[in-house]
Amino acid sequence: MTAVSGETPTSGATARTHPRARAPTYAAIDLGTNNCRMLIARPDDAGFRVVDAFSRIVRLGEGLGEAGALSEAAMARTISALHICARKMRRKGVARARSIATEACRQAGNCDEFLDRVAAETGITFEVISRREEAALALAGCVPLLDDDARRALVFDIGGGSTELVWLRCDGVMPNEILGWTSLPCGVVSLSERYGGDRVTADAYAAMVDDAGRLLAPFNSAHGVAGEVAAGDVQLIGTSGTVTTIAGVLLDLPKYNRALIDGIRLDFDDIRRITEDLLDLDLAARAAIPSIGPERADLVIAGCAILEAIERAWPVGHLTVADRGLREGMLVDLMRADGHRDRRDKGGHIGGPDAIGSRPAPGAD
Repeated sequence: MTAVSGETPTSGATARTHPRARAPTYAAIDLGTNNCRMLIARPDDAGFRVVDAFSRIVRLGEGLGEAGALSEAAMARTISALHICARKMRRKGVARARSIATEACRQAGNCDEFLDRVAAETGITFEVISRREEAALALAGCVPLLDDDARRALVFDIGGGSTELVWLRCDGVMPNEILGWTSLPCGVVSLSERYGGDRVTADAYAAMVDDAGRLLAPFNSAHGVAGEVAAGDVQLIGTSGTVTTIAGVLLDLPKYNRALIDGIRLDFDDIRRITEDLLDLDLAARAAIPSIGPERADLVIAGCAILEAIERAWPVGHLTVADRGLREGMLVDLMRADGHRDRRDKGGHIGGPDAIGSRPAPGAD
């Protein structure tokens, strides 16, 4: 494979500028099993200001569980999306960028060939990150949503091919301390391919919840999360298409609006009601809901099942929705490395990959 770096400098540009000059422009691309997402931003006193964004469902991992390789159709869809990302980065004059790939590329036997092709056709070089770093970046992006009165926080990211969990101490200790993390081989694409995504029966849905629950159990036992939840002052933060979709359905949004979703609180009772309503609908009816659409209609039930397993294991009663994650974590890390810091920074060392690694849950890598 051609040696690739996940960080793409623009020729002749530098990330440091004279204080009176315009702040440099950074980009972060997150290529997952289901989505291709990009943010372009510039640092400011509040952290950073987004100047452009892109998100497209590409289903890179479609059929991966059975074939063990990325399909030609999935690769073509993804490269088409990445051409758009490359054009946007050129137009915005991006000085530094980082582009990462996650579970689909970790699993695919033809990942190296695919990433060589991406670099040749789009000019974007990717790095395939570990599950450990994926969890760290997801956490770094969500730190601003931590409640001041929370003793502990559990951050989860339900992805297409995996689900990341990070267990955090946040009771005034600076920096916040990672108590444990894991990456579970269970996501909305893998689960829906196993059980179906059209008319999901009650038995199939229950089996999905049970499958996810069994995967959560070792993490719960290793870190005593349920006991801490029972003691109180534990915050649950969800960052994924599942929780943002449910929030959009709850608010009955005619189209998705990040400003109304990011940071909203979802009560478990509302989540269960929405899940029951969705289970009564077929694929076409779910696709007709604006916050779901045809691209998520066959995946949302699997996401609800993973979320319900989390709710059962740790009955906090509500969660904070984060429309943020890996891209924000990458931007924070890139800007910190260049000396730009958020004046509200709570995070200390938790944004970097080395922050997660001393105490993984059994089975994590």
